[in-house]
Amino acid sequence: MPRQRAREKRIAPVAAAAERTRYQIQIALDFDNRSYSGVQRTRWINRDDRPASQIYFHLYPNKHTPPGARPGAAAENGLAPGNHLEVKSAEDAPEIDEPRLRIEGVRSGGGQSSLPFSLDERETILRVSLRAPVAPGAAAEVEVSFAGSVPEVEADETTLLAHVMQQINSVFRRPREARQSRDINFSCRGVMLLGAYPLLAARAGRWRRKTETSVGDFVFAEAADYEVSVEASPEVRVFASADERRAAPLPSGQVVHSFSGASLRDFAIIAGRTLRAEERDVGGLKIRSIYAAGHENIGRRVLAVAANAARIYTARFGALPQRVINVAEAPLVARLGAAEFSGLACIASAFYVDFDNPAMRSLPEIVREQRVSIEDSLEFTAAHVVAQQWWSVAVGNDPEREPVLDEALSNWSALLYYRDAHGDERALVALDDQLRGVYKVYRTFGGEDMAANRAARDYRNFFQYSAIVVSKGALMFDALLQLLGEERFFAALRGYYNANMHEVAEMDDLRAAFVAEVNVAERRSVTRTFNRWLSEKRGDEDIAPPDPQLAAALGITIDPAAMAIQKGGANGNRFARLGKFFWRQMTRIR
Repeated sequence: MPRQRAREKRIAPVAAAAERTRYQIQIALDFDNRSYSGVQRTRWINRDDRPASQIYFHLYPNKHTPPGARPGAAAENGLAPGNHLEVKSAEDAPEIDEPRLRIEGVRSGGGQSSLPFSLDERETILRVSLRAPVAPGAAAEVEVSFAGSVPEVEADETTLLAHVMQQINSVFRRPREARQSRDINFSCRGVMLLGAYPLLAARAGRWRRKTETSVGDFVFAEAADYEVSVEASPEVRVFASADERRAAPLPSGQVVHSFSGASLRDFAIIAGRTLRAEERDVGGLKIRSIYAAGHENIGRRVLAVAANAARIYTARFGALPQRVINVAEAPLVARLGAAEFSGLACIASAFYVDFDNPAMRSLPEIVREQRVSIEDSLEFTAAHVVAQQWWSVAVGNDPEREPVLDEALSNWSALLYYRDAHGDERALVALDDQLRGVYKVYRTFGGEDMAANRAARDYRNFFQYSAIVVSKGALMFDALLQLLGEERFFAALRGYYNANMHEVAEMDDLRAAFVAEVNVAERRSVTRTFNRWLSEKRGDEDIAPPDPQLAAALGITIDPAAMAIQKGGANGNRFARLGKFFWRQMTRIR
């Protein structure tokens, strides 16, 4: 059976907290100087069947994109007079500041003796040589001292207009894009986002040391328990992936914030002087909305959506092992609409827009007209990032190798939220706008239909990734729902969730969960559905073909035989004539 073969390739199931990796981290945060230092003790258990004499940590903040491969800064792109799109090339992009994580020493767990270590792969891997091989089932404790800094991101890189122009750039120029470490380790607009500490590499028969910089998430780890303390100035509010147990003042005037969380796959911190928060309890699960001062109305709306989504997912899929979900506004750079961590999901502050504020008059009218689209997209994204606590954190997966397992399933879960919260009619609108719409625009402007089950590195940019993996992949689950009916469909998802909680799931596990809910005669139909939506190129038939009217508005000719495009003809005010459908897609959160 597929499930049995998948289990043989992976680590043994992790059920009890005593069997999980444990991190104890102390961080001193210098907020104003954008720097930090820390000491981390990690207790690692060897669950392999062979002794291990070395362990490996990822230093994700040091995962920098080479300048020649770096996308042009979105803030430098814009509509020139006459509404022509002018985009600078990657080679023209200026050098930018990058986050840094330095290793200052490694000792045995008791701290009595130093351990040999090396920094590999351009200082993105910390390799620690243990004093003696660790036998299967035994544990090792390692203490690492570290320090680092984060860059100051220009505010212009995080505006709504920058996000819109980045998406237009992806549609028309189709540049190669990739996530960068500075996307999730930075300071901007008085807010700091930090995910900077040595994170153990996943191990399944071998250490998973290699990471790819692509449009997909690149942080990949196994479930672990965390005890984290963050020392900061008293006026700086600190939130993190876990719930805060206490905040204790020090004689120096600093405050130590102590956090504790179980079964997390990473740990992130967001801090700022102007941050505010409100929370709700959903069956013992704390839902918190974090937002900047002045965004109270939007922050409360996000809280209501997140709480409702958590209630729906708990009822449909099962309870989460962790006890808190934070949804935070953060000034993310253009090309990144959201960033998800264990217990903490960030949505780009560019989309926390109060359209009744007079300051919004500075935006181009064609963007201001998309008020409904932007507000609806914020709701859909809030539901999506909450779902990732089920389909990325509780049930883990390799986000580079099989992104469908978290991105597509979370996107479909957001559609489920619409059905349960707003009814079928509103859900159909969301399906057309949020899922089918992005694929239609992508194909109309020359994007090639692709298999949705490929590795994230195979997709050229975020718009292509969104159209194929996140949208086309999500629609597969709707097809499975129609095939199996609600009772068997949700039984399959609950079975997949319960069987893979705390683990690293694979596509075979998902297939097996659905096959288990049907009789022998129906198994072929389930297999065909998976293959049709994930492996084959049936998007035009199953979702939507290129839109000739939309193409004609820009002077694009669609070749029905090759499904290719040729640019020509219309200039002048061509962008303004693209119509509401196009601009709805360009103002959505990707």
